Amino acid sequence: MSHRGTRCFLEQYLPLFLVLFFTSWLWSQQQPPSQQASPPTPSQEAPTPTEGTAPAPSEPAGPESAAPRTPAAAAAADVVIKNAYLMTVTHGNIKNGSIYIKNGKIAAVGETVNAPASAKVIDAGGRYVTPGIVDSHSHIALDEDVNEATSPITPQMKMLDAFDYTDKAIYRALAGGVTTSLLLHGSANMIGGQAIVIKHKYGASRDAMLFPNAPPSIKFASGENPKRVYGSKEQLPSTRMGNFEVQREALQQGREYMREWDDYNAKVKRGDKDAKQPKRDLKLEALADILRGKFLVQIHCYRADEFLTEIAIAKEFGYKIRAFHHALESYKVADAIAKEGIGVAAFADWWGYKREAWDAIPWMPVIDMRHGIRVAIKSDSDDFDRRLNQEAAKTIRYGGATEDEALKMITLNPAWIVGVDDRVGSLDVGKDGDVVIWSDYPLSVYAVPEKVLIEGDVYFDRSLPGLGLTHYKEGQ
Repeated sequence: MSHRGTRCFLEQYLPLFLVLFFTSWLWSQQQPPSQQASPPTPSQEAPTPTEGTAPAPSEPAGPESAAPRTPAAAAAADVVIKNAYLMTVTHGNIKNGSIYIKNGKIAAVGETVNAPASAKVIDAGGRYVTPGIVDSHSHIALDEDVNEATSPITPQMKMLDAFDYTDKAIYRALAGGVTTSLLLHGSANMIGGQAIVIKHKYGASRDAMLFPNAPPSIKFASGENPKRVYGSKEQLPSTRMGNFEVQREALQQGREYMREWDDYNAKVKRGDKDAKQPKRDLKLEALADILRGKFLVQIHCYRADEFLTEIAIAKEFGYKIRAFHHALESYKVADAIAKEGIGVAAFADWWGYKREAWDAIPWMPVIDMRHGIRVAIKSDSDDFDRRLNQEAAKTIRYGGATEDEALKMITLNPAWIVGVDDRVGSLDVGKDGDVVIWSDYPLSVYAVPEKVLIEGDVYFDRSLPGLGLTHYKEGQ
């Protein structure tokens, strides 16, 4: 066919082809959903693990699925975990032991317990049972909002306002045995924002995940991070001198603000009707609350000299430091840290990843502990928090920690740093029923959680098909 004939053919029939194509597409879009392919079921996505294996659970759908969370669960039924090897952390191990959890609290622990016949019974089959793991330094569920890096002093920022309770990292940590985490502001600022404490009740509502009545913490940071962040912007601080000048200046402003309010309140109490109320300032109010002792001060710090400087500033302004975080050179000044009753939230063996990490040693956690410091092994990672049990086990290899000491570093000691050791961290009567049933010896690389209970309610069960979740209901 000639080019002219081809053109004539197209001019005659092309409109008809376009009409037919459009009609066919429109008809396909109007078909009912029942005629379209259905999504795979959870069992198709993640088969049930076969006997003798312990694969990592599949990832749940992310926030983009827009699946709503269930509200806070009703009070958990009475639960008895029997036939368990209990590792209590505070009073030794109990073979063939039982735990009775009533209304979310541990009511009895021992070789035998008295519980009503109506209680739900979980047979541990001789497996190891520990308290839920506590992570004293985490940034999960904060996405890219972890640092308000527009000013080196931001104590008025609240991590609650950045908390993404649908983050899959909460689930992954839960599947690794973590039941409580302290979510901290990042380390860009000398004085950062206010932390939150969560329970890993994945699938519950946002407020149901918040640890009730946990004392508030606030994050400080010194060293390379603040001076790098603001020095790159050619602003104060850009050196360690600048770091601590900025910190002192802010605390002095908080002291003056507190004095103004104290003077005003004293005048009001005396009946002075001419007393003028100072202007309320959220930033200064938070700084004043640091000085009033209303926050547990958690400080990101690496070098030995900086621990001493932070201690001196705290004494100068009259507040207490709860813990140094990372604290890689703390072994050099362990006596000074122990004397002040300051805890350490440490990596097990991270080192050399930046200049101030060059002198890190894996023996540091045990050296600090032998000097009387409460030491916790923490994650600072949405990867490490899935295997904090293995990180704690490294302290046995490096330093000779005992089994109980290693377990304390991921349970009772971090609970103290967070300020909730009266509620979690050990298998003791009156504490929350946060319990992990392990597939193997928990300080082994082969161990994975089989069941994780929070306040007596099972939030993760590896035997379930797919994700092992009990409260997350996708699509509802």
